[in-house]
Parts: sequence; C-alpha cells; structure tokens
Amino acid sequence: MIDAHHHLWRYSSAEYGWLDEGMRALRRDFLPDDLERVLASAGVDGAVTVQARQTVEETRWLLDLAAECGAMRGVVGWAPIASAGFAGVLEELAERPKLKGLRHVIQAEADEHYILREDFNAGIRRLRGSGLVYEILIFERQLAQTIQFVDAHAEQVMVLDHVAKPRIREGLMEPWARQMRELAMRENVWCKVSGMVTEAEWSGWSLETLRPYLDVVVEAFGPGRLMAGSDWPVCLVATEYARWFEVLREYFAGYSAEEQAAVFGGTAVAVYGL
Repeated sequence: MIDAHHHLWRYSSAEYGWLDEGMRALRRDFLPDDLERVLASAGVDGAVTVQARQTVEETRWLLDLAAECGAMRGVVGWAPIASAGFAGVLEELAERPKLKGLRHVIQAEADEHYILREDFNAGIRRLRGSGLVYEILIFERQLAQTIQFVDAHAEQVMVLDHVAKPRIREGLMEPWARQMRELAMRENVWCKVSGMVTEAEWSGWSLETLRPYLDVVVEAFGPGRLMAGSDWPVCLVATEYARWFEVLREYFAGYSAEEQAAVFGGTAVAVYGL
C-alpha cells in the first residue's frame, strides 16, 4: 500500500508563509520519523514525497532524506523548468535514483496561463526520455489551460494532483466535472485522489459530501488510473491521517480486489517506478 502524496518540511515562517493562521497546527517540523508513525497508523507501506517549496535545495534535501528512509519510496521535486539553466539541473538530479518526477506550483502563479508559456513548455519537452513524471498542481479554474498543455505533450507521463481542487466547499460540480472527463480522455494522465478534505468544510465534511466528486473522478479515469494520497500533513487541518484512508477504503469497498490494489498502491508503483 502506497500513499501517493505527502510532504516533509523544516518549518520557518519565511519559507512557509502559505501556512496561515488557520493552519497553525502545521507550523512545525514534519520529518521522516513523523512520516513513519503515520504510515503505521493506517497500514501504509511507503509513500511518494512531494515538494512543498520551489527550490532545488529542498529537492536535494528530500532526496538525501529518501536515501536514508525506506518508507520514502520516491520523490517528486522542484526544478526551474522554465529557466535556461534547467538542462543542467535536470542532468544533476537525474543521477538520484529516488527522483521520480517534478512539479511546479502552477496554482500559485499570477499568470493564469503560465502553464502555456513557451519557456515552461520548452522545459517540459526536455523531460521527454528522462523517465520522470510531470505532476500538475492547479485549481479547477485552470483545467481548460491544462487540457491544452497536456495536448502539447502527449508522450509525457503526467499526474494530476488533488483531483484539480474542485469547489467542494461551495458544492459546485461544473465546469469541473465536464473538464475532468475531458482531461481523462488523454491517456497519458493519471490522477491522485488526495487533497479533497481541505477543499471541503474542514470540520463538516463526510464521505457523502465527497462522494459526488469521487464518482466523477472514478467515472472519468477509471480505478486503474487513480492513486490514493493523503496530502499529509496539510490534511491535518481537516482530518487525521488514518481517517482519510478509512474513508477511501469505505468508498472503494465495492470495487474488485484488483481495482482496489491499483488505487491503493499498484498504480503508484507502476507510474513512478517505485
């Protein structure tokens, strides 16, 4: 069983300014020992560690931790994809066996069309043949641009984070549902079932609140292209780690053993080469 999405950090207010007053509980260090404890609490065997800062230094640090921590099966880091110096950084990082992918925080860019910029896309083209996944972090309002982006890179394996962050708190389904079905028609894209509770009412969500969104994702991608992820420790503002996996197990209980095995680990192992 694999948690396809979690973070680690040494907290500082300067580097994690996005942890606002509502996230005070997250303003501390989260390190491999903490990870191993929560994995054990939910019966999870290993995890994919994902960048939380847009620095190469953090990527190197995560890879150093992963080299010493068996539970960290792979790392999705950050690199300056849109930079002229990206090729050199990619050459350096590609030597690290636990580097499995790269991610840019598209959702935080002031330019709503950043994902379509030529310098960024030139960097994505450099990933071809590297064996690295590109991980897509967006808000639902950026799905239309993302579909265009994916169409420009049909040979690049891509993973969509957090089911594209639908507006669960507001109970809105469209245009998210329609665009998710459209995106899922691109067979080079997989999707993480993660990050949903923080898009819902933190203290009032339930499986029934999330079910309509889960139904769309399963209909669009099929169980074989989904990966269960926690988004720990960010998820802690809305749920304990083990509870999230209990909710997912309850939702997928009616699926076949093979489909459950894919969602809860098999697909992550295959896509990331864990």
